[in-house]
Amino acid sequence: MKKACLLPLFIILFFNAFAQKQEYKVAVIAFYNLENFYDTLNNPIVDDEEFLPNGARNYNTKVYYDKIGKLAQVLSQIGTEVSPDGPAVIGVAEIENDTVLKDLVKHPLLEKRGYQIVHYDSKDARGVDVGLLYNPKYFTPEASAPLLVNLPTGAKEGRRYTRDVLWVQGKMDGETVHVYVNHWPSRVGGEERSAPGRAAGAFTCKVHTDSILKKDPSAKFVIMGDLNDDPTNVSVTKVLGAKGDPKDVKAGGIYNPWVTLYNNGIGTLAYQDAWSLFDQILVSQAWLPREQNGFFFYQQKIFNREFLTENMGRYKGYPMRTWDGMAYRGGYSDHFPTYLIFLKKRTRP
Repeated sequence: MKKACLLPLFIILFFNAFAQKQEYKVAVIAFYNLENFYDTLNNPIVDDEEFLPNGARNYNTKVYYDKIGKLAQVLSQIGTEVSPDGPAVIGVAEIENDTVLKDLVKHPLLEKRGYQIVHYDSKDARGVDVGLLYNPKYFTPEASAPLLVNLPTGAKEGRRYTRDVLWVQGKMDGETVHVYVNHWPSRVGGEERSAPGRAAGAFTCKVHTDSILKKDPSAKFVIMGDLNDDPTNVSVTKVLGAKGDPKDVKAGGIYNPWVTLYNNGIGTLAYQDAWSLFDQILVSQAWLPREQNGFFFYQQKIFNREFLTENMGRYKGYPMRTWDGMAYRGGYSDHFPTYLIFLKKRTRP
């Protein structure tokens, strides 16, 4: 009978770091860039030719299902040190469509969790989108929409499109939570020249979160994604107004828990022997107070296990990527996943 009473919606842990022993429910929210997760079928609307069986990468069924197995291996382990069921919510980027996500969640390593999918096709030229996986035991969607990112245009360039921002509102153990999944424009053409595109992605989030905060000043939201910018870049610090010190975050503001890690040289992807921390999960101020009835932010983590790290070649020490040039490396992704741990005091009857 005692065991039965200790099976609530979320796993219960005892955290001795607090003044008294207190039972807590735990929720994990994660993000992972799945690196060019395409299916093997031609989509004539987008540029996916190199990810076809007769394409430059020889992307065949065997490679596709090996990729699924590698991604499932990672997702099945994220956050399990605090919650055996893993993340309640997982934001993902660089997916071609909902087909690849359906195949992923059916993998034996993930199938028992029953992950469901929220996804919309975007107008990105490469055909890659963002999406959300959620465990219905822990998270129940109530509303969702793709938010168009209005990119700046030049006279010669004309209208361009990037990945939409995915907004999902749902209940997490009775609390309303807003999740934004992002994949802002890359740094192709140079960091400075491409910065306005990432500022546009940040502005899209800011406008929408502001509209939510007008209705509910204590709204809980999470902004996650491959931002293609570090925690100290303008898109994050100025456009979103995210602060790296919780003491500086005012009501309605945004806290970025990755600043200190980044300043200490820790990142989620590497280029030319320099680490960047593009894969961020930011939270609204309402998550910060620990003396509350709802979930509060507890800890940030980079899932950088040894098996995910390249052990040979020119990328040694980097995240073990799927591709080495056009050759299939059989890795996982060129990004490490990130996740946040949230706690909620369990009241005794």
